[in-house]
Amino acid sequence: MPSEIFRDPWGIPHLRAGSPDDLSFLQGYNAATDRSWQIEMERWRSEGRTAEHLGADGLDWDRFARRVRLDDTARRCFENLDADSRRWCASYVDGVNRALESGRRDAHEFRATETAPAAWEPWTPLGVFLVHHILFGTFPNKLWREHVAATLGEDAVSLFSIEAPVWAGSNAWAAAGNLTASGSPLIAGDPHRLMELPGVYQQVRLACPEFDAVGLAFPGVPGVQHFGHTGSVAWAVTNAMADYQDLFRERLRDDDGVMAALGPNGWEPVHAHHQEKILVRGAAAETVEVIETARGPVIAGGADGGALSLRTPARAAGSLGFEALLPLLRSRSAGDVEAALDAWVEPVNCVLVADSSGDVRQLVAGKVPVRSRQNRVRPVPGWSAEHEWTGGWEKLPRAHVPALAVNANDRGSGGGDQLGLEFAPAHRARRIRHLLEDHGPGLDADAVQRIHVDTHLGSWPALRKLLQEPVALSSAAGDLRKRLLLWDGHMDGVSGDAGAFAAWRSALVLALARTPTLLPLAAPHGHSPLFGPWLYAASRVGFALETLIADGPAAGIDVAGAAREALEEVAMAAPAETWGSSHTVLPLHALDDHGPRGLAPTVAVTGLSGDTGCVLSTESLPGVTDRSFRGPVARYVWDLRDRAASRWIVPFGASGNPDDAHFASQLPLWAAGDLIPVITDWEQLTKENHDPR
Repeated sequence: MPSEIFRDPWGIPHLRAGSPDDLSFLQGYNAATDRSWQIEMERWRSEGRTAEHLGADGLDWDRFARRVRLDDTARRCFENLDADSRRWCASYVDGVNRALESGRRDAHEFRATETAPAAWEPWTPLGVFLVHHILFGTFPNKLWREHVAATLGEDAVSLFSIEAPVWAGSNAWAAAGNLTASGSPLIAGDPHRLMELPGVYQQVRLACPEFDAVGLAFPGVPGVQHFGHTGSVAWAVTNAMADYQDLFRERLRDDDGVMAALGPNGWEPVHAHHQEKILVRGAAAETVEVIETARGPVIAGGADGGALSLRTPARAAGSLGFEALLPLLRSRSAGDVEAALDAWVEPVNCVLVADSSGDVRQLVAGKVPVRSRQNRVRPVPGWSAEHEWTGGWEKLPRAHVPALAVNANDRGSGGGDQLGLEFAPAHRARRIRHLLEDHGPGLDADAVQRIHVDTHLGSWPALRKLLQEPVALSSAAGDLRKRLLLWDGHMDGVSGDAGAFAAWRSALVLALARTPTLLPLAAPHGHSPLFGPWLYAASRVGFALETLIADGPAAGIDVAGAAREALEEVAMAAPAETWGSSHTVLPLHALDDHGPRGLAPTVAVTGLSGDTGCVLSTESLPGVTDRSFRGPVARYVWDLRDRAASRWIVPFGASGNPDDAHFASQLPLWAAGDLIPVITDWEQLTKENHDPR
């Protein structure tokens, strides 16, 4: 069978080849053609070379990437792959490099920055995957808790650590056949990540004699990693919110030119110690010291003090879980998917899987180390045996689903205290379950699609209760409070009441952040600017708003006074516009952070409904910005009776080329809550007329 590329009406690639290796080659070739700049940028990040190509703005990331040894981890994990997976992954890289050789790796951004792509290494896809997930875990939250404890005291940590929705908004749900109109299961979901342009996921179909799968792939990585449908089985994931990354405080010293670290058994030579040069475009090169102790790479500080090492399952085990990717594509049943995910490492995911026989399962996949519970909270001493990893992994929950299952980064679906510390509030999970149960039997794709765009704000009851507290207000502020108390709590883009609420909520967050109790959190934290998003006081107050309302008064925080101050402030300002006038999509392109402004491609200004705490979790940061820089980077409905009845959408489009008709062709549909059909009939596709080989 020849290797062939087809396109559907939205430009989505449908790839067909004679073997899994030939298909992987074709997928790499296509990704390098459709997303040339995007995948090269991720390659530079994985190698810690963004400053080399784009200037000093890239140094914060490059220092971290070198110190945490991203590229070395990718290479180690690649070398540990089984022979079939290693060959399959290398075939993908051969396809990327073939696109380079054949002149198909041109991109607007390369011309704008006077840069160029280069040949990939066999392990580069693993590095790309690491770039997407190294900051996806929990260790930056431990820096925040350390900052809170050092600034406000130990007792204040709990104000920010109880069901805090830190970078969480993903949903997935499954209905067994006894609840659907067709008698076969349905799965739906919407992963939430940064709103990168082009999108972080690429819709793709991968077909060869062994399998025929549709799904969402990270450009630069073979297979479909998190969301797929092979015809007889489909799966979906959400972040389990598990705690699997640890920070260790390290004591380092130089013993006659040999760096040593204090471990549980005394001083010991470090595992690695060398200097690496970071080239910087337009400036002098910089040297970074790379140290790795028995616990992990040192990502902050050094022998002079402040050293912190990071331990992760991928580096400790020498595996990322890529051994699962080919078996996932070959899966025919829910049991096959579950067996394939036995090899998964990180990130730790909640998984819903269903097959055409009616089998529906819910499980957590990945590796969570067995160790002291204190490791989950803050950095712990590397010289203490109490905090060592035991070498074992936690047993992860798995269950058959008789009717409904809902995952929304919540404690119930993520394994609870056994696996994590902080989870998203249960608002979204409860709301989705309520909507499913309220519908009753006879669920179809249209019904589950509508759930994707539900705008009821889960945190509204707590905020409404705060507004009901009696306080003395001016006439204008009193009118605003009455208006808000009559609001239905739906964050609809066309709603002026939702806009007024959002303005009050932002003012409340800033008023709380200014209170004498919380103001010290704005003090310098001493960490790399790379971790700034996790350590910015105003955004953290916004995340913890429900907890602060409930527990703040006991901690000496004048919550009622802040609410009154916010009402007065908003009442004196210009009347609020609709929520969608300020709550617009904020696409993030790498060139926005590098070099002169105006180089990055843009999309039309697009108003949105929803918000953090809604099922339609188009997240904003109250007190910081109403714009949504993080949200549903895909939506899908998988039908297990007929895959052609499935549907999906991404925020922008199939192409990474701003001049292509499909660069942002899905944006209006995505913003409106629509989905496009998954086309499986090859006769409805258009074949490209070039030979990748």
